[in-house]
Amino acid sequence: MPQQLGFAWAMLLASIVAEIIGNLALRQSQGLSRLLPSLASCLCYLSAIWLMGLALRRLDMGLTYAVWAAGGTAGTALLGIWLYGEAAGPMRLAGLGLIAAGVVALNLQGGH
Repeated sequence: MPQQLGFAWAMLLASIVAEIIGNLALRQSQGLSRLLPSLASCLCYLSAIWLMGLALRRLDMGLTYAVWAAGGTAGTALLGIWLYGEAAGPMRLAGLGLIAAGVVALNLQGGH
């Protein structure tokens, strides 16, 4: 059972990574006007959903979706700051910290 749980968490992490890559590709698609980045974005989003579905075989739905959404949001925001020079003001960074705190709180509740 612990091995299956580890696999589920690995699939969730892979799903988050796929979503983040899809977000980066979406930005590069220039409003879906460039074919290859647009296709890459769609493929990444489909992969993200499929991988999250695999994670849901062992993890609670609420926890899975919350971790996925938080990981994708935080990862995309951090890469936007790093790669594209997006604003990294105190409110944005505090918000990212609150996202992380929320995920920790959900995991402390257990039930998975």
